[in-house]
Amino acid sequence: MRAALWLLGLFGVAVATALIAGNNPGTVTVFWPPYRVDLSLNLVIVVLTVLFIVLHLALRALAALFAMPGHARSWRLQHQERALHVSLLDALSHLLAGRFIRARKSAEAVLVREAAVSRGHDELSYSGRLRALSHLLAAESAHTLQDTNARDDHFSKALEQASRTDAQGVSEALQLRAAKWSLEDHDALRALQWLDEMPVGTSRRTIALRLRLDAARMARHTAPALETARLLSKHRAFSPLASERILRSLAQELVSSAHDSDQLMRVWSRLDGAERTIPEVAIAAAQRMLELDGDVSVARTWLLPLWERMVAHAEDLTLVQRTSLVQVLEQGFSLATGAPDPSWLTRIETAQNGRPGDSLLQYLAGIACMRLQLWGKAQQLLMQSLPRLKGSRLEANAWQALALLAEQKDDSDAAARAWKKAATLTRT
Repeated sequence: MRAALWLLGLFGVAVATALIAGNNPGTVTVFWPPYRVDLSLNLVIVVLTVLFIVLHLALRALAALFAMPGHARSWRLQHQERALHVSLLDALSHLLAGRFIRARKSAEAVLVREAAVSRGHDELSYSGRLRALSHLLAAESAHTLQDTNARDDHFSKALEQASRTDAQGVSEALQLRAAKWSLEDHDALRALQWLDEMPVGTSRRTIALRLRLDAARMARHTAPALETARLLSKHRAFSPLASERILRSLAQELVSSAHDSDQLMRVWSRLDGAERTIPEVAIAAAQRMLELDGDVSVARTWLLPLWERMVAHAEDLTLVQRTSLVQVLEQGFSLATGAPDPSWLTRIETAQNGRPGDSLLQYLAGIACMRLQLWGKAQQLLMQSLPRLKGSRLEANAWQALALLAEQKDDSDAAARAWKKAATLTRT
């Protein structure tokens, strides 16, 4: 369709030219004294058109001739750029493939080619970034090969290039890599220093937060590590299970690091609600409070949500968690001065009556009855719990309690048997 339209247009132009030029009587007279030349107007128009075309082609030819050195320089630069890009791709592919020596050589080849381009007065607009990345790849390869001298040399040169205006954005990558290298060198303080020097926006990225978490844990800075883990959990950097495991571990470590009850209270107040409901954290905090001769009632208050959870839904807690809870409550009874807390005695009795077949509740109720000097009921509850405490950590404690009850009744034979049984279980 387009060709037909062009053909119709060409015929139209030919017809119009024939109509105008065929009946055109005009002439052009040129006076050159003493001569006079009369020329047809059509001939003058044709000659002028031909001269214009010839002049235009001549100028184009001259322009192309004078542009040949520039084209040759551009072609040479393009060829060198392609060689640079090939070497850079080789360095990346070798690095990812684990061929670190080849990766280092390819990165150094990029630097050599780029230097040759710069000596030819054809410096690339992105030469600073290219040099910085090439030095970074060479430094990464040298770090993997445990060549710290070469790594530090390339890294310092990369930092120097990253300060140029055409290499903006590379400095953040260099700082992240430096922090990671410091971690792998087990220099946590140096890694934290690199992370602290980053801009605020960069330091809150997931990769930077992961590095900060690892560095803080390695440096035993538990409180900052916990704050970082919370941020990572908020950003969903971990799976829910992994996030809970990390928060639980850090919270337990923070609780265990408390040196007195006041410090432990401050640590507990810095934990959020979700962390306080983690069974291991609440048990560790209460146990640490008892170990520091702190307020027993405060430790019980920390354990109360966990106790209510165990009473309402025992299947939510593992056997180890329930056993640990009972042990800490028992320890609180033994360390408490004065009369036992009636509210807790009521809770234990109500829970034991609600689930009379629960050996852990029977054992705890028996211990509570011992504190109330209800020797007969205590012995009955402990004897009932023993068959289901087989293999647990509380079995030896139950035999020790029975030995004490037998001594209260002046039953030396029963006490000796109970002590012997407790000693046997303790050794095993």
